[in-house]
Amino acid sequence: MESRRTPLHAEHEALGAMFTDFAGWRMPLRYDSELAEHHAVRTSAGLFDLTHMGEIVLTGPEAGAALDHALVGHASAIGVGRARYTMICEADGGVVDDLIVYRTGDEEYLVVANASNAAVVHEALVERAKGFDTTVEDRSTDYALLAVQGPKATAILAGLTSTDLGAVKYYASYPTEVAGKPVLLARTGYTGEDGFELFVAPADAAHVWRALLEAGAPHDLKPAGLGCRDTLRLEAGMPLYGNELGRDRTPFQANLGRVVKLDKPGDFVGRDALAAVAEQGVGQVLVGLKTASRRAPRHGYPVLDASGARIGEVTSGALSPTLGYSVAMAYVTVGHTEPGTQLSVDVRGRHEPVEVVALPFYKRTS
Repeated sequence: MESRRTPLHAEHEALGAMFTDFAGWRMPLRYDSELAEHHAVRTSAGLFDLTHMGEIVLTGPEAGAALDHALVGHASAIGVGRARYTMICEADGGVVDDLIVYRTGDEEYLVVANASNAAVVHEALVERAKGFDTTVEDRSTDYALLAVQGPKATAILAGLTSTDLGAVKYYASYPTEVAGKPVLLARTGYTGEDGFELFVAPADAAHVWRALLEAGAPHDLKPAGLGCRDTLRLEAGMPLYGNELGRDRTPFQANLGRVVKLDKPGDFVGRDALAAVAEQGVGQVLVGLKTASRRAPRHGYPVLDASGARIGEVTSGALSPTLGYSVAMAYVTVGHTEPGTQLSVDVRGRHEPVEVVALPFYKRTS
């Protein structure tokens, strides 16, 4: 089956993008170099096409109650114009996907799912919303999604919108105009930097993209692909579905038990299993690892204790462009999770020393 293309595909081609197939989409991997794009996001700004993400809309008087039942979070408690990070779990507590839920009206919610899980999440929400007075629609084709991320993101957007960006709170969304086009502007991101995500009509995407590139030129904005997005989120300690999250893991193992609202009214899918995990604890926990070398531990590499016994495995790893050494996230058995603990990773038969460190590896200072 041929990969889908975003409304910005011709823009990417014109910029000389190298493409990759990802979750059924033909997406830009990089334009110049992943390293240059990574550093641009950390020092100035990067512009991303995220149209591959899924958008599911729930409307109706019981939309919030339906999401309270379907998800581990307390969606009905989200204020209009605000957003929240949450998850949809199986009955056994395993993670189906991690999501951002925006409350866009008194009786309307926008659920953003990972590209690889959009259809699965839509199907699950339709099933779990039965019996509630709400309509669940996959509206992914109604949106193109752009992101401007980095310390200069606000300065770049300021000249393209009348919205006071200083008043836009983190995890909030505002209907506004950018470059004269209607946009749902959200202060969210997946890079560890300040920034904005822009939900626009597909027909307006190219116009807004070009306007952002033009406004960003004096600020050293670079178009950025999926390659640097992965190293950025890794440095920021942000989980990736299929690596740190999956149906074989609960939110508690990923140190994300805070998103599970066991005290919210009513029942929800996975509640009993997650309550038991919260009470009994977990056998493995996600930790950060740093190495003394530039040789990066990769997904699936075994993590070993001081005796050489396997105690876990790496979920993501790379040479950190910002820090100059290799970092990784890994699940390891409880008892080996304290920062400063000395372990090793089996890197193709060679035991590379690693040290457990607190996550995130990188945190912006302002």
